[in-house]
Amino acid sequence: MNDEHKQFISEEDEELRRIREKKLKELTRLKEKKREVNAKPIIVTDLNFSEIVSKHPLALIDCWASWCAPCVAVSPIIEELAKEYAGKILTGKLNVDENPKTAGRFQIFSIPTLLIIKNGEEVDRVIGLAPKDHIEARLRKYLE
Repeated sequence: MNDEHKQFISEEDEELRRIREKKLKELTRLKEKKREVNAKPIIVTDLNFSEIVSKHPLALIDCWASWCAPCVAVSPIIEELAKEYAGKILTGKLNVDENPKTAGRFQIFSIPTLLIIKNGEEVDRVIGLAPKDHIEARLRKYLE
């Protein structure tokens, strides 16, 4: 192999390395962006409930109302969990006053009620104001 050929191969290897690094940075940036999008609870409604829970293997749905003081108190906990478990657990908020069909379907009689849904089916629920560690412990049981 002559020197010119060796130099060409060396330059080609360097170019491939630069391309790989660039692609890795792009993929990392996209992954972080997706994580940011999922880092906040999404609004769940009667119209999109089934679609949302069927697309995500594990979901935590906060059933709440604006006039409910315990619901307001648990909201920051839900937001923290959404951020901490982004990409692992979908976190959503369902206003029961605005979405009576879904509230009725799940027989939500007390709020806040946190529904834990795995593969589209309710597997657990937390009723009332609960501390973060209690909610987190319930969620962890369903993480694979």
